[in-house]
Amino acid sequence: MVKVKPRTYSYYSRKAAALMGDMIHLYRKERRLTTKDLADRAGISRTTLQKIEKGDLRCEIGIVFEVATLVGIRLFDGDLSSLNLLDERIKDKIALLPKNIHALKGHINDDF
Repeated sequence: MVKVKPRTYSYYSRKAAALMGDMIHLYRKERRLTTKDLADRAGISRTTLQKIEKGDLRCEIGIVFEVATLVGIRLFDGDLSSLNLLDERIKDKIALLPKNIHALKGHINDDF
């Protein structure tokens, strides 16, 4: 049997997930939604919602984004049209970059 190595996350990632969970918890309570109500709206279990609110990084990002949207958290600044514009700009920049990235061979001397 293959032994699965536990995933480690950076402090920044853990703090960001905890902040998102706290924000979802706050916004849910401000809207007077129970965990059952919000979980039903999102199509997830109460247990999954509780994990999201605790900042569990193993939760699927799509579910976290959907729950955040349902309680009114803006994931990016601006409205939907500015989000679409930003997406187009990012895709344009990606199109200018090489399709494949290869690992550098050898050591690069960057001592100046």
